[in-house]
Amino acid sequence: MTDAEWAVVRPLLPVPGWMWGRGGQPEAYCHRAILDGVRYLVDNGIKWRAMPAGFPPWDRVYAFFRRWRGHGLAREFHDRLRARVREREGRDAEPTAAVIDSQSVKADAVVGTDSRGFDGGKLINGRKRHVVVDTLGLLLGVMVTAADIGDRTAAQVLLRRVADAHHRLELVWADGGYTGSLVGHCLAALALVLKIVKRSDGQKGFVVLPKRWIVERTNAWLMRTRRLARDYERRTTSAEAMVYWSMILLMTRRLARPHPQPA
Repeated sequence: MTDAEWAVVRPLLPVPGWMWGRGGQPEAYCHRAILDGVRYLVDNGIKWRAMPAGFPPWDRVYAFFRRWRGHGLAREFHDRLRARVREREGRDAEPTAAVIDSQSVKADAVVGTDSRGFDGGKLINGRKRHVVVDTLGLLLGVMVTAADIGDRTAAQVLLRRVADAHHRLELVWADGGYTGSLVGHCLAALALVLKIVKRSDGQKGFVVLPKRWIVERTNAWLMRTRRLARDYERRTTSAEAMVYWSMILLMTRRLARPHPQPA
């Protein structure tokens, strides 16, 4: 992590309880060193036990990751960074529109049969990441399921979570896989307009479709972090946390770059 990235990250980190006098033990290692370890693992796709000697011991880095996963701190930290990026781009911190999609990835042998399946459309045996992003492509919510879980089934649960967390959300774009009763369910139960962006019957080859390209770009961002090129996590909660850490890495780098000033 560069000094510029640390300057962005430090004021947004959740504060440990012992610093507020709520008990607990002080950390044995600097948060910057621990964060560097998690970032290195996510970006380079190594095993936990293969943590290089320049970082804290792997079990300390993993304990930090597990604690943040269990208490939702990775998502909290991610959401603070997302709000900062949106404000820097001249947007409100809370979005009013989003895009939903799914991405099937192969699962490693450590993934049990209870959380893996076969996606007949993509011919992939593994898991499926269901993501909702804002119009900048930043993550609003993620849910990891077996690959044989339908998009509409997962979307009902995921959109409920996203709508509860983002009360200003009004409109969600989706592809043809989300048609059917889900459209009426979103309007009646979640007060969300689900707009289907379909491909024209006369179109051939690759075509950039309005709004749908935003979430496709986010899926491409996720695949650039090697830990997410295949699902190596035994638990779906760990797989979801890895997605948040991937976006944390991307947004930290983005905020550390000089922002061009309007002419």
